[in-house]
Amino acid sequence: MLVSFVAIFYFLLIRPQRQQQKRHEAMVSNLRRGDEITTVGGIVGQIIHVKDDRLTIKTGDETRVVIERDKVARKLSVGDEDKK
Repeated sequence: MLVSFVAIFYFLLIRPQRQQQKRHEAMVSNLRRGDEITTVGGIVGQIIHVKDDRLTIKTGDETRVVIERDKVARKLSVGDEDKK
């Protein structure tokens, strides 16, 4: 009985969360200059500079914000360098 509860718990909660975490890590590691992103805080911008653990994004006409890579929620569009 206990084993069945652990198996159900694993397949309903733990496994999907690990898969989502792997997809997010892959997306974050593949970010490039020119990609349009949304941060965890809801800021939308275009990546203009990439460092090891930081990204500089352009959010307005001349507004630039430096964020950590892990704080990117999702990628909205592919950048210019990937289209070439």
